[in-house]
Amino acid sequence: MELRPAHAEPVSVARVAARLGVDVPADVAALQVTGATVDSREVRAGDLFGAFPGFKVHGARFGAQVSGSGAVAVLTDAEGAEILRTDGVDLPVIVVDDARAAMGEAAALIYGDPSKDMAFVGVTGTNGKTTTSYFIESALKRVHARTGIMGTVELRIGDEAIESPRTTVESPVLHGLLARMREEGVTSAVTEVSSHAAALDRIAGVEFSVAVFTNLQWDHLDFHKTMDGYLDAKGRLFEPGRARRGVINVDDEWGRKLAARVEIPCERVSTRPEAPQEAEWIVTWADVGLDGVGSRFTFTDPQGVQHHAESPLPGLVNVSNAMVAIVAAHAAGVPLAEAIAGVAGGHEVPGRMERVIERSDVDPLAIVDYAHTPDALTLALEGVRPITPGRLILIFGSDGDRDQGKRPVMGEIAATLADVIVLTDENPRSEEPAAIRAAIREGIQKVRPELHDVHEVEPRVAAVEYGLRLGRPGDTVIVTGKGHEPTQEIAGVFHRYNDRDAYLAAHARIVAERKAEQQ
Repeated sequence: MELRPAHAEPVSVARVAARLGVDVPADVAALQVTGATVDSREVRAGDLFGAFPGFKVHGARFGAQVSGSGAVAVLTDAEGAEILRTDGVDLPVIVVDDARAAMGEAAALIYGDPSKDMAFVGVTGTNGKTTTSYFIESALKRVHARTGIMGTVELRIGDEAIESPRTTVESPVLHGLLARMREEGVTSAVTEVSSHAAALDRIAGVEFSVAVFTNLQWDHLDFHKTMDGYLDAKGRLFEPGRARRGVINVDDEWGRKLAARVEIPCERVSTRPEAPQEAEWIVTWADVGLDGVGSRFTFTDPQGVQHHAESPLPGLVNVSNAMVAIVAAHAAGVPLAEAIAGVAGGHEVPGRMERVIERSDVDPLAIVDYAHTPDALTLALEGVRPITPGRLILIFGSDGDRDQGKRPVMGEIAATLADVIVLTDENPRSEEPAAIRAAIREGIQKVRPELHDVHEVEPRVAAVEYGLRLGRPGDTVIVTGKGHEPTQEIAGVFHRYNDRDAYLAAHARIVAERKAEQQ
Protein backbone atom coordinates (compact mmCIF):
# COMPACT_ATOMS: atom_id res chain seq x y z
CA MET A 1 0.00 0.00 0.00
CA GLU A 2 1.33 3.42 -0.97
CA LEU A 3 1.87 5.58 2.13
CA ARG A 4 2.09 8.90 0.28
CA PRO A 5 -0.28 10.85 -1.94
CA ALA A 6 0.06 10.25 -5.66
CA HIS A 7 0.36 13.98 -6.25
CA ALA A 8 1.98 16.59 -4.04
CA GLU A 9 2.19 20.29 -4.77
CA PRO A 10 5.82 21.48 -4.48
CA VAL A 11 6.57 23.58 -1.41
CA SER A 12 9.53 25.94 -1.28
CA VAL A 13 12.22 25.56 1.34
CA ALA A 14 11.49 29.20 2.22
CA ARG A 15 7.92 28.24 3.24
CA VAL A 16 9.20 25.30 5.27
CA ALA A 17 11.72 27.54 7.05
CA ALA A 18 9.04 30.15 7.74
CA ARG A 19 6.78 27.49 9.29
CA LEU A 20 9.66 26.54 11.57
CA GLY A 21 10.62 30.13 12.39
CA VAL A 22 14.16 29.91 11.03
CA ASP A 23 16.07 31.57 8.19
CA VAL A 24 17.74 29.91 5.21
CA PRO A 25 20.21 31.34 2.66
CA ALA A 26 18.69 33.01 -0.40
CA ASP A 27 20.13 30.42 -2.79
CA VAL A 28 18.36 27.68 -0.84
CA ALA A 29 15.02 29.38 -0.26
CA ALA A 30 13.65 28.76 -3.76
CA LEU A 31 14.29 25.00 -3.78
CA GLN A 32 11.10 22.93 -4.03
CA VAL A 33 10.29 19.84 -1.95
CA THR A 34 7.53 17.34 -2.69
CA GLY A 35 7.87 14.80 0.11
CA ALA A 36 9.36 14.12 3.53
CA THR A 37 10.93 11.19 5.36
CA VAL A 38 13.19 10.32 8.28
CA ASP A 39 14.08 6.90 6.85
CA SER A 40 17.15 7.02 4.62
CA ARG A 41 15.94 3.88 2.83
CA GLU A 42 12.69 5.58 1.82
CA VAL A 43 14.11 8.79 0.33
CA ARG A 44 12.70 9.79 -3.05
CA ALA A 45 13.69 12.55 -5.44
CA GLY A 46 12.39 15.85 -4.11
CA ASP A 47 12.31 14.82 -0.44
CA LEU A 48 13.19 16.75 2.67
CA PHE A 49 15.17 14.36 4.88
CA GLY A 50 14.87 14.67 8.65
CA ALA A 51 18.07 13.81 10.52
CA PHE A 52 18.19 13.69 14.30
CA PRO A 53 19.73 11.55 17.04
CA GLY A 54 18.48 7.97 17.03
CA PHE A 55 18.93 5.29 19.67
CA LYS A 56 22.14 4.13 17.98
CA VAL A 57 23.29 6.73 15.45
CA HIS A 58 22.52 10.27 14.32
CA GLY A 59 20.49 10.36 11.12
CA ALA A 60 22.94 12.82 9.57
CA ARG A 61 25.35 9.91 9.14
CA PHE A 62 23.19 8.86 6.19
CA GLY A 63 23.66 12.21 4.45
CA ALA A 64 25.63 10.85 1.50
CA GLN A 65 23.07 8.08 0.95
CA VAL A 66 20.07 10.42 0.90
CA SER A 67 21.90 12.86 -1.35
CA GLY A 68 22.40 10.07 -3.86
CA SER A 69 18.71 9.17 -3.63
CA GLY A 70 17.57 12.64 -4.61
CA ALA A 71 16.93 14.44 -1.32
CA VAL A 72 16.59 18.19 -1.83
CA ALA A 73 17.59 19.29 1.65
CA VAL A 74 18.21 18.05 5.19
CA LEU A 75 16.39 19.23 8.31
CA THR A 76 18.60 18.66 11.33
CA ASP A 77 20.08 20.06 14.53
CA ALA A 78 23.49 21.67 15.12
CA GLU A 79 25.13 18.27 15.72
CA GLY A 80 23.70 16.92 12.48
CA ALA A 81 24.83 19.97 10.53
CA GLU A 82 28.39 19.46 11.79
CA ILE A 83 28.28 15.77 10.84
CA LEU A 84 27.11 16.64 7.32
CA ARG A 85 29.86 19.27 6.97
CA THR A 86 32.54 16.88 8.24
CA ASP A 87 31.33 14.12 5.93
CA GLY A 88 31.42 16.48 2.95
CA VAL A 89 27.71 16.11 2.16
CA ASP A 90 26.76 18.85 -0.30
CA LEU A 91 23.08 19.32 0.54
CA PRO A 92 21.26 22.45 1.75
CA VAL A 93 20.67 22.23 5.49
CA ILE A 94 17.87 23.68 7.63
CA VAL A 95 19.13 23.86 11.20
CA VAL A 96 16.69 23.89 14.13
CA ASP A 97 16.94 23.28 17.87
CA ASP A 98 14.40 20.44 17.99
CA ALA A 99 14.58 18.50 14.73
CA ARG A 100 11.99 15.88 15.70
CA ALA A 101 9.24 18.40 16.40
CA ALA A 102 10.26 20.52 13.42
CA MET A 103 10.08 17.53 11.07
CA GLY A 104 6.45 16.97 11.95
CA GLU A 105 5.59 20.59 11.24
CA ALA A 106 7.54 20.50 7.97
CA ALA A 107 5.83 17.28 6.84
CA ALA A 108 2.42 18.71 7.68
CA LEU A 109 3.13 21.73 5.46
CA ILE A 110 4.61 19.67 2.63
CA TYR A 111 1.55 17.39 2.52
CA GLY A 112 -0.96 20.23 2.86
CA ASP A 113 -1.97 19.87 6.54
CA PRO A 114 -4.26 16.90 5.82
CA SER A 115 -5.28 16.36 9.47
CA LYS A 116 -7.25 19.61 9.30
CA ASP A 117 -9.36 18.36 6.39
CA MET A 118 -11.04 15.43 8.11
CA ALA A 119 -12.53 14.28 11.39
CA PHE A 120 -9.32 12.93 12.93
CA VAL A 121 -9.36 11.18 16.30
CA GLY A 122 -6.28 10.27 18.35
CA VAL A 123 -6.55 7.61 21.07
CA THR A 124 -4.00 7.25 23.88
CA GLY A 125 -3.81 5.24 27.10
CA THR A 126 -2.03 2.17 28.45
CA ASN A 127 -4.74 -0.36 27.65
CA GLY A 128 -7.69 -0.27 25.28
CA LYS A 129 -6.22 1.95 22.55
CA THR A 130 -6.69 -0.58 19.78
CA THR A 131 -10.15 -1.76 20.79
CA THR A 132 -11.39 1.79 21.37
CA SER A 133 -9.96 2.91 18.02
CA TYR A 134 -11.80 0.14 16.16
CA PHE A 135 -15.03 0.97 18.01
CA ILE A 136 -14.65 4.66 17.09
CA GLU A 137 -14.00 3.84 13.45
CA SER A 138 -17.09 1.63 13.41
CA ALA A 139 -19.14 4.59 14.68
CA LEU A 140 -17.55 7.01 12.21
CA LYS A 141 -18.56 4.69 9.37
CA ARG A 142 -22.20 5.44 10.14
CA VAL A 143 -21.80 8.92 8.65
CA HIS A 144 -18.55 8.76 6.64
CA ALA A 145 -18.43 6.72 3.44
CA ARG A 146 -14.65 6.18 3.65
CA THR A 147 -12.58 5.94 6.81
CA GLY A 148 -8.99 5.18 7.74
CA ILE A 149 -7.26 3.70 10.75
CA MET A 150 -3.65 3.66 11.95
CA GLY A 151 -2.44 1.75 14.96
CA THR A 152 -0.89 -1.34 16.46
CA VAL A 153 -2.57 -3.81 14.12
CA GLU A 154 -2.65 -2.15 10.71
CA LEU A 155 -2.54 0.91 8.51
CA ARG A 156 -5.76 0.97 6.50
CA ILE A 157 -7.41 3.20 3.93
CA GLY A 158 -10.94 1.98 3.26
CA ASP A 159 -10.45 -1.75 2.63
CA GLU A 160 -6.76 -1.52 1.68
CA ALA A 161 -4.41 -2.38 4.53
CA ILE A 162 -0.88 -3.38 5.49
CA GLU A 163 0.67 -4.55 8.75
CA SER A 164 1.64 -1.65 10.97
CA PRO A 165 5.34 -1.25 11.84
CA ARG A 166 4.53 0.31 15.24
CA THR A 167 1.65 1.75 17.26
CA THR A 168 2.23 5.28 15.92
CA VAL A 169 4.23 5.85 12.74
CA GLU A 170 6.88 8.57 12.36
CA SER A 171 5.50 12.04 11.65
CA PRO A 172 6.31 12.21 7.91
CA VAL A 173 4.60 8.84 7.38
CA LEU A 174 1.63 10.00 9.44
CA HIS A 175 1.14 13.17 7.40
CA GLY A 176 1.86 11.42 4.11
CA LEU A 177 -0.67 8.70 4.87
CA LEU A 178 -3.29 11.26 5.90
CA ALA A 179 -2.69 13.07 2.60
CA ARG A 180 -3.11 9.78 0.73
CA MET A 181 -6.34 9.17 2.65
CA ARG A 182 -7.63 12.61 1.70
CA GLU A 183 -6.73 11.90 -1.92
CA GLU A 184 -8.71 8.63 -1.70
CA GLY A 185 -11.83 10.36 -0.39
CA VAL A 186 -11.41 9.51 3.30
CA THR A 187 -13.24 12.05 5.48
CA SER A 188 -12.57 10.57 8.92
CA ALA A 189 -9.71 8.61 10.48
CA VAL A 190 -8.51 7.25 13.80
CA THR A 191 -4.97 6.71 15.06
CA GLU A 192 -3.55 5.21 18.20
CA VAL A 193 -1.02 7.45 19.92
CA SER A 194 1.55 5.73 22.10
CA SER A 195 3.34 7.55 24.89
CA HIS A 196 6.62 7.02 23.04
CA ALA A 197 5.13 8.68 19.96
CA ALA A 198 4.01 11.69 21.97
CA ALA A 199 7.36 11.99 23.76
CA LEU A 200 9.29 11.64 20.49
CA ASP A 201 7.11 14.15 18.59
CA ARG A 202 5.68 11.69 16.08
CA ILE A 203 2.40 13.64 16.28
CA ALA A 204 4.05 17.03 15.67
CA GLY A 205 2.16 19.10 13.11
CA VAL A 206 -1.11 17.19 13.65
CA GLU A 207 -4.39 18.79 14.65
CA PHE A 208 -6.80 16.26 16.13
CA SER A 209 -10.52 16.85 16.06
CA VAL A 210 -10.76 14.79 19.25
CA ALA A 211 -8.08 13.48 21.62
CA VAL A 212 -9.08 10.43 23.69
CA PHE A 213 -7.63 9.01 26.94
CA THR A 214 -8.58 5.49 28.05
CA ASN A 215 -6.52 4.87 31.21
CA LEU A 216 -3.00 4.89 32.64
CA GLN A 217 -1.57 1.72 34.17
CA TRP A 218 1.82 0.27 35.00
CA ASP A 219 3.85 0.04 31.79
CA HIS A 220 6.81 1.64 29.98
CA LEU A 221 8.47 2.91 33.16
CA ASP A 222 11.79 1.82 31.64
CA PHE A 223 11.27 4.77 29.26
CA HIS A 224 9.23 7.30 31.27
CA LYS A 225 10.79 6.49 34.70
CA THR A 226 7.74 7.56 36.74
CA MET A 227 3.97 7.41 36.37
CA ASP A 228 3.85 11.20 36.38
CA GLY A 229 6.35 11.28 33.52
CA TYR A 230 4.23 8.70 31.72
CA LEU A 231 1.13 10.87 32.17
CA ASP A 232 3.00 13.95 30.95
CA ALA A 233 3.72 12.16 27.67
CA LYS A 234 0.06 11.19 27.26
CA GLY A 235 -0.97 14.72 28.13
CA ARG A 236 0.85 16.16 25.12
CA LEU A 237 -2.00 14.92 22.98
CA PHE A 238 -4.37 17.31 24.79
CA GLU A 239 -2.35 20.50 24.42
CA PRO A 240 -4.02 23.56 22.84
CA GLY A 241 -3.27 23.57 19.12
CA ARG A 242 -2.80 19.80 19.11
CA ALA A 243 -6.46 18.86 19.67
CA ARG A 244 -9.69 20.84 19.46
CA ARG A 245 -11.46 18.87 22.19
CA GLY A 246 -10.86 15.92 24.48
CA VAL A 247 -12.61 12.85 25.86
CA ILE A 248 -11.12 11.46 29.07
CA ASN A 249 -12.01 8.35 31.06
CA VAL A 250 -11.81 9.50 34.68
CA ASP A 251 -12.20 6.06 36.26
CA ASP A 252 -8.56 6.07 37.43
CA GLU A 253 -6.63 8.74 39.32
CA TRP A 254 -4.49 9.51 36.28
CA GLY A 255 -7.50 10.30 34.13
CA ARG A 256 -8.75 12.65 36.83
CA LYS A 257 -5.34 14.32 37.06
CA LEU A 258 -5.27 14.80 33.30
CA ALA A 259 -8.84 16.13 33.18
CA ALA A 260 -8.04 18.66 35.91
CA ARG A 261 -5.22 20.25 33.95
CA VAL A 262 -6.26 20.18 30.28
CA GLU A 263 -6.99 23.57 28.71
CA ILE A 264 -9.05 22.40 25.73
CA PRO A 265 -12.82 21.68 25.97
CA CYS A 266 -13.12 18.24 27.51
CA GLU A 267 -15.82 15.63 28.17
CA ARG A 268 -15.34 13.21 31.07
CA VAL A 269 -16.51 9.60 31.07
CA SER A 270 -16.96 7.17 33.97
CA THR A 271 -18.02 3.53 33.96
CA ARG A 272 -18.07 3.08 37.75
CA PRO A 273 -21.05 3.17 40.12
CA GLU A 274 -19.12 5.63 42.30
CA ALA A 275 -18.57 7.96 39.33
CA PRO A 276 -16.40 11.01 40.05
CA GLN A 277 -18.43 14.18 40.43
CA GLU A 278 -16.83 15.76 37.38
CA ALA A 279 -17.99 13.00 34.99
CA GLU A 280 -20.68 14.07 32.49
CA TRP A 281 -21.16 10.68 30.78
CA ILE A 282 -21.81 7.89 33.30
CA VAL A 283 -22.46 4.18 32.86
CA THR A 284 -25.26 3.32 35.29
CA TRP A 285 -25.74 -0.42 34.64
CA ALA A 286 -23.85 -3.13 32.78
CA ASP A 287 -24.30 -6.79 31.88
CA VAL A 288 -20.67 -7.60 31.10
CA GLY A 289 -21.34 -10.41 28.65
CA LEU A 290 -21.52 -13.67 30.53
CA ASP A 291 -22.20 -15.36 27.19
CA GLY A 292 -18.67 -14.39 26.22
CA VAL A 293 -19.85 -12.58 23.12
CA GLY A 294 -20.79 -9.02 24.05
CA SER A 295 -21.99 -6.68 26.78
CA ARG A 296 -24.99 -4.43 27.33
CA PHE A 297 -25.07 -1.26 29.38
CA THR A 298 -26.98 1.93 30.04
CA PHE A 299 -25.52 5.40 30.48
CA THR A 300 -26.63 8.95 31.14
CA ASP A 301 -25.51 11.86 28.98
CA PRO A 302 -24.62 15.38 30.24
CA GLN A 303 -28.33 16.31 30.23
CA GLY A 304 -29.18 13.30 32.41
CA VAL A 305 -30.94 11.42 29.61
CA GLN A 306 -30.55 7.65 29.78
CA HIS A 307 -29.44 5.59 26.77
CA HIS A 308 -29.06 1.86 26.11
CA ALA A 309 -25.90 0.64 24.37
CA GLU A 310 -23.89 -2.47 23.57
CA SER A 311 -20.27 -3.54 23.24
CA PRO A 312 -19.48 -6.30 20.74
CA LEU A 313 -16.88 -7.66 23.20
CA PRO A 314 -17.43 -9.07 26.72
CA GLY A 315 -16.17 -7.74 30.04
CA LEU A 316 -16.31 -4.51 32.00
CA VAL A 317 -13.15 -3.28 30.30
CA ASN A 318 -14.98 -3.37 26.97
CA VAL A 319 -17.97 -1.54 28.42
CA SER A 320 -15.43 1.16 29.26
CA ASN A 321 -13.88 1.05 25.78
CA ALA A 322 -17.31 1.18 24.13
CA MET A 323 -18.51 4.07 26.30
CA VAL A 324 -15.40 6.12 25.57
CA ALA A 325 -15.74 5.33 21.86
CA ILE A 326 -19.38 6.47 21.77
CA VAL A 327 -18.53 9.80 23.38
CA ALA A 328 -15.45 10.27 21.16
CA ALA A 329 -17.38 9.58 17.95
CA HIS A 330 -20.14 11.92 19.09
CA ALA A 331 -17.54 14.61 19.83
CA ALA A 332 -16.20 14.07 16.29
CA GLY A 333 -19.63 14.88 14.82
CA VAL A 334 -21.49 11.57 14.77
CA PRO A 335 -25.09 11.86 16.07
CA LEU A 336 -25.35 10.07 19.40
CA ALA A 337 -27.84 7.44 18.22
CA GLU A 338 -25.57 6.63 15.26
CA ALA A 339 -22.51 6.46 17.53
CA ILE A 340 -24.28 3.97 19.81
CA ALA A 341 -25.38 1.82 16.85
CA GLY A 342 -21.96 2.01 15.22
CA VAL A 343 -20.10 0.77 18.28
CA ALA A 344 -22.65 -2.01 18.87
CA GLY A 345 -22.10 -3.21 15.31
CA GLY A 346 -18.32 -3.17 15.53
CA HIS A 347 -16.49 -6.23 14.25
CA GLU A 348 -14.07 -8.39 16.21
CA VAL A 349 -10.75 -6.68 17.01
CA PRO A 350 -7.70 -8.81 16.09
CA GLY A 351 -5.99 -10.20 19.18
CA ARG A 352 -8.39 -8.57 21.65
CA MET A 353 -10.48 -11.21 23.42
CA GLU A 354 -10.43 -12.99 20.08
CA ARG A 355 -12.23 -16.34 20.17
CA VAL A 356 -10.16 -18.64 17.96
CA ILE A 357 -11.61 -22.06 18.84
CA GLU A 358 -15.16 -22.27 20.14
CA ARG A 359 -16.09 -24.53 23.03
CA SER A 360 -17.55 -27.88 21.95
CA ASP A 361 -18.15 -31.33 23.37
CA VAL A 362 -14.47 -32.12 22.67
CA ASP A 363 -12.68 -28.75 22.67
CA PRO A 364 -12.02 -26.01 25.21
CA LEU A 365 -12.71 -22.38 24.36
CA ALA A 366 -9.45 -20.86 23.08
CA ILE A 367 -8.89 -17.09 23.27
CA VAL A 368 -6.10 -14.70 22.25
CA ASP A 369 -5.71 -11.42 24.12
CA TYR A 370 -3.06 -8.71 23.98
CA ALA A 371 -2.97 -8.22 27.79
CA HIS A 372 0.66 -7.43 28.59
CA THR A 373 0.43 -5.26 31.73
CA PRO A 374 -0.58 -6.25 35.27
CA ASP A 375 -3.94 -4.46 35.07
CA ALA A 376 -4.73 -5.79 31.61
CA LEU A 377 -3.89 -9.34 32.65
CA THR A 378 -6.16 -9.01 35.69
CA LEU A 379 -9.04 -7.73 33.57
CA ALA A 380 -8.56 -10.44 30.96
CA LEU A 381 -8.60 -13.28 33.47
CA GLU A 382 -11.49 -11.81 35.44
CA GLY A 383 -13.34 -11.30 32.16
CA VAL A 384 -13.18 -14.94 31.05
CA ARG A 385 -13.72 -16.54 34.46
CA PRO A 386 -17.55 -16.15 34.33
CA ILE A 387 -17.69 -17.97 30.97
CA THR A 388 -15.49 -20.83 32.15
CA PRO A 389 -17.34 -23.80 33.71
CA GLY A 390 -14.07 -25.71 34.12
CA ARG A 391 -10.47 -24.64 34.53
CA LEU A 392 -8.93 -21.38 33.35
CA ILE A 393 -5.63 -22.19 31.61
CA LEU A 394 -3.27 -19.26 31.01
CA ILE A 395 -0.36 -19.26 28.56
CA PHE A 396 1.82 -16.18 29.03
CA GLY A 397 5.25 -14.59 29.45
CA SER A 398 6.65 -11.05 29.44
CA ASP A 399 8.63 -8.83 27.07
CA GLY A 400 12.39 -8.51 27.14
CA ASP A 401 14.11 -5.11 27.17
CA ARG A 402 11.06 -3.59 28.84
CA ASP A 403 9.98 -2.70 32.38
CA GLN A 404 11.34 -5.59 34.46
CA GLY A 405 9.45 -4.66 37.61
CA LYS A 406 6.12 -5.86 36.31
CA ARG A 407 7.28 -9.45 35.70
CA PRO A 408 6.90 -10.87 39.25
CA VAL A 409 3.70 -8.84 39.68
CA MET A 410 2.21 -10.51 36.63
CA GLY A 411 3.35 -13.87 38.00
CA GLU A 412 1.40 -13.24 41.21
CA ILE A 413 -1.70 -12.23 39.24
CA ALA A 414 -1.48 -15.35 37.09
CA ALA A 415 -1.10 -17.62 40.11
CA THR A 416 -4.05 -15.97 41.85
CA LEU A 417 -6.54 -15.82 38.97
CA ALA A 418 -5.69 -18.77 36.68
CA ASP A 419 -6.09 -22.45 37.56
CA VAL A 420 -3.29 -23.70 35.31
CA ILE A 421 -0.29 -21.71 34.09
CA VAL A 422 1.86 -22.43 31.06
CA LEU A 423 4.83 -20.08 31.44
CA THR A 424 6.63 -19.31 28.19
CA ASP A 425 8.35 -16.54 26.21
CA GLU A 426 6.81 -13.41 24.70
CA ASN A 427 9.35 -11.23 22.87
CA PRO A 428 12.66 -11.84 24.65
CA ARG A 429 14.45 -9.37 22.37
CA SER A 430 18.07 -9.15 23.55
CA GLU A 431 17.45 -10.71 26.98
CA GLU A 432 17.97 -14.31 27.97
CA PRO A 433 14.48 -15.89 27.82
CA ALA A 434 15.09 -18.10 30.85
CA ALA A 435 15.92 -15.04 32.98
CA ILE A 436 12.59 -13.41 32.09
CA ARG A 437 10.71 -16.57 32.95
CA ALA A 438 12.59 -16.83 36.24
CA ALA A 439 11.48 -13.32 37.25
CA ILE A 440 7.85 -14.21 36.51
CA ARG A 441 8.24 -17.51 38.37
CA GLU A 442 9.32 -15.63 41.51
CA GLY A 443 5.93 -13.94 41.55
CA ILE A 444 4.10 -17.20 40.90
CA GLN A 445 5.88 -18.86 43.82
CA LYS A 446 4.66 -16.19 46.24
CA VAL A 447 1.19 -17.64 45.68
CA ARG A 448 2.12 -21.24 44.79
CA PRO A 449 5.37 -22.15 46.52
CA GLU A 450 5.23 -25.69 45.15
CA LEU A 451 4.43 -24.46 41.61
CA HIS A 452 1.29 -26.60 41.53
CA ASP A 453 -0.27 -26.67 38.04
CA VAL A 454 2.56 -24.53 36.66
CA HIS A 455 4.25 -25.73 33.48
CA GLU A 456 7.23 -24.04 31.85
CA VAL A 457 7.33 -24.63 28.10
CA GLU A 458 9.32 -23.06 25.29
CA PRO A 459 9.31 -22.13 22.47
CA ARG A 460 6.01 -20.26 22.53
CA VAL A 461 4.48 -22.22 19.67
CA ALA A 462 5.00 -25.42 21.70
CA ALA A 463 3.53 -23.76 24.80
CA VAL A 464 0.36 -22.85 22.91
CA GLU A 465 -0.09 -26.45 21.78
CA TYR A 466 0.72 -27.74 25.27
CA GLY A 467 -1.90 -25.46 26.83
CA LEU A 468 -4.50 -26.38 24.24
CA ARG A 469 -3.90 -30.10 24.82
CA LEU A 470 -4.37 -29.57 28.57
CA GLY A 471 -7.80 -28.09 27.92
CA ARG A 472 -11.00 -30.08 28.30
CA PRO A 473 -14.46 -29.12 26.97
CA GLY A 474 -15.43 -27.01 30.00
CA ASP A 475 -12.07 -25.23 30.18
CA THR A 476 -10.97 -21.91 28.72
CA VAL A 477 -7.44 -21.57 27.36
CA ILE A 478 -6.22 -17.98 27.00
CA VAL A 479 -2.86 -16.92 25.59
CA THR A 480 -1.88 -13.34 26.42
CA GLY A 481 0.80 -10.78 25.65
CA LYS A 482 1.12 -10.78 21.88
CA GLY A 483 -2.42 -10.57 20.57
CA HIS A 484 -2.39 -9.77 16.86
CA GLU A 485 1.41 -9.51 16.54
CA PRO A 486 2.73 -11.28 13.42
CA THR A 487 6.31 -11.78 14.66
CA GLN A 488 8.29 -12.81 17.72
CA GLU A 489 11.62 -11.08 18.43
CA ILE A 490 14.35 -13.36 19.80
CA ALA A 491 17.97 -12.24 20.11
CA GLY A 492 17.28 -9.32 17.80
CA VAL A 493 15.81 -11.51 15.05
CA PHE A 494 12.15 -11.27 14.03
CA HIS A 495 10.52 -14.63 13.38
CA ARG A 496 7.08 -14.97 11.78
CA TYR A 497 4.73 -16.02 14.54
CA ASN A 498 1.11 -15.39 15.56
CA ASP A 499 -0.83 -16.79 18.53
CA ARG A 500 -4.00 -17.33 16.51
CA ASP A 501 -2.09 -19.27 13.85
CA ALA A 502 -0.36 -21.33 16.54
CA TYR A 503 -3.74 -22.28 18.04
CA LEU A 504 -5.19 -23.25 14.67
CA ALA A 505 -2.16 -25.32 13.65
CA ALA A 506 -2.17 -27.14 16.98
CA HIS A 507 -5.92 -27.74 16.78
CA ALA A 508 -5.55 -29.16 13.27
CA ARG A 509 -3.01 -31.70 14.59
CA ILE A 510 -5.27 -32.60 17.51
CA VAL A 511 -8.25 -33.11 15.19
CA ALA A 512 -6.15 -35.26 12.85
CA GLU A 513 -5.06 -37.42 15.80
CA ARG A 514 -8.68 -37.87 16.89
CA LYS A 515 -9.66 -39.00 13.42
CA ALA A 516 -6.73 -41.40 13.26
CA GLU A 517 -7.72 -42.93 16.61
CA GLN A 518 -11.29 -43.47 15.38
CA GLN A 519 -10.18 -45.37 12.29
